[in-house]
Amino acid sequence: MDQAEPLHETLKRATQAVIRAIAEEPDVIVEFARGLDTASLSEQAVTLPEPDVNPTKTSIDRLRGNADVAALRMGFHDRALHQHHMPPGFEARKLYDALEQVRVEAVGVRVYPGSKQNLAAVHAHNAEAYVGITERTLSQMPLAVALLAREYFGDTKLADPAQDLADLWRDWLNEHAPGHLELLAKSIDDQTQYAKVTGNLLHALELLNKLPSDTESDENSDQDAQSQDQTPKDDDDDNDHNGEMDASSMIGSDGQSADAGEGGDSDQGADFDIMMDGESPAGPSDTDDNWPTNEPVRPKAYMAYTNEFDEIIMAEDLCDATELNRLREQLDRQLDKLQGVVSKLANRLQRRLLAKQTRSWEFDLEDGMLDVARLARVITDPMMPLSFKEEKDADFRDAVVTLLIDNSGSMRGRPITIAATGADILARTLERCGVKVEILGFTTRTWKGGKSREKWVERGKPENPGRLNDLRHIIYKSAEAPWRRARKNLGLMLKEGILKENIDGEALLWAHNRLLARPEQRRILMVISDGAPVDDATLSTNPGHFLERHLRDVIEWIETKSDVELIAIGIGHDVTRYYKRAVTLLDAEDLGGTIMTELADLFDETPTGQKRS
Repeated sequence: MDQAEPLHETLKRATQAVIRAIAEEPDVIVEFARGLDTASLSEQAVTLPEPDVNPTKTSIDRLRGNADVAALRMGFHDRALHQHHMPPGFEARKLYDALEQVRVEAVGVRVYPGSKQNLAAVHAHNAEAYVGITERTLSQMPLAVALLAREYFGDTKLADPAQDLADLWRDWLNEHAPGHLELLAKSIDDQTQYAKVTGNLLHALELLNKLPSDTESDENSDQDAQSQDQTPKDDDDDNDHNGEMDASSMIGSDGQSADAGEGGDSDQGADFDIMMDGESPAGPSDTDDNWPTNEPVRPKAYMAYTNEFDEIIMAEDLCDATELNRLREQLDRQLDKLQGVVSKLANRLQRRLLAKQTRSWEFDLEDGMLDVARLARVITDPMMPLSFKEEKDADFRDAVVTLLIDNSGSMRGRPITIAATGADILARTLERCGVKVEILGFTTRTWKGGKSREKWVERGKPENPGRLNDLRHIIYKSAEAPWRRARKNLGLMLKEGILKENIDGEALLWAHNRLLARPEQRRILMVISDGAPVDDATLSTNPGHFLERHLRDVIEWIETKSDVELIAIGIGHDVTRYYKRAVTLLDAEDLGGTIMTELADLFDETPTGQKRS
């Protein structure tokens, strides 16, 4: 060993070796990341908290404990079998996952007795989050039952806060599922049998109305459970879960209802959730943050399964500088072919905008620039008021234009080339006229679902999961960036592999909200797309027209409630069925001219003003 190696680096190497040995996976990737508090585990990699440069004994014990959590999970857990027996229902799955982790650790400690102390350090640290819990709530139940199982399997005393939480639920569990912990303990060496016993426990706790048979797949179980067990969801009730417990069994000791979310402990299940692949349990993700906050009525039918893998990224971060230069040269060659027609239209737009400037003077002012037309009276009577003038900001200058370009695979070839060249010329033209321009693109990170879908699959494929792909929103040019700095970025649209699928509704919200944050009085959003929203992973797992309905909701809100002026240009696709103000082009060659013409017409109009009620 290199004597000069820092202690924390030695600790990292040793931890990596231990994980690979226990898991019997010599090729597993072991990484360390700052900001983590517990282990995060996926099928191919383990991510652990970054050790301190000067680690203490406590921090070392916790790091080893987190490493053991992940290693034992990999070594004593069959992922496919676990998914096969995954029950339907949000709370049922949380408890199912938590009890499996307890089983894994109980088996692992018998094989590797040294891990017991390490795991105890992790559990003691996690137990600090349970301080102050005095009432039973549905959100705590999976964690509390798992704590009781860990206590029973290991015949050990829990850390004080965890012990208090377990004691709070002990009598309730004995009343509703007597003898089930003993049955679980007898089956910990057989994951299949353990899963079946867990299913019986879930049934006893009224988290399931129908147990899956031994031969049913998890997908069939979900479907059966939905048809027999699922009740219509109330949008205003955050505690509505598939197969929810009888409310009468969740009455606190003070006689008040202890609904999920009371007592400020809605996240108390994080201990086991993070151990399970570093992710929160399956369930609908709240996307209300993307919706304009000043609008009280928000559609609830649309949701994303998770937002954690979405990205908003600058174009220059998607490829290296050399490739970006090459792509820009490729775009310049295309610009040479189109320069004539589009440049004429751009000049026409510029003349129409600049013509407005000649009328933008205010006369007969007390101060400002001396009005030469009043020069004679100033000489004869210097104290004469109202002899000055001031140039007003032209209306078109107090405006910002966002160009939102569909970066889906169907735009590949001529359409995306024309869109890039049109955006380039538009940015240059409006910049010369003093109008700020933002150029954005939207696509997905992968085809047919990415990490969002993988997470959904790992969680047992809950029904109607919502959007199942990872969004990629690209900033080619921000409103404040001059064209000369952003010109190279537009070439990125020509890069192979960038264009994938399109989820228009969320992209439109993103671009709209960026415009709302701008100080300009007039905000114009122009969308260029060649079709309806398409994402195979999402459309194959949700009701029909899921993405299209959301797009219509977003468009309707912007057109009726927002002061953002919305225009759409469809390439080979009729977008007039979505947008009130829209143009459909059959030939992509007409795109550049149409952009210029539509903007010229817009600036000739009187601004719509505030439309919010």
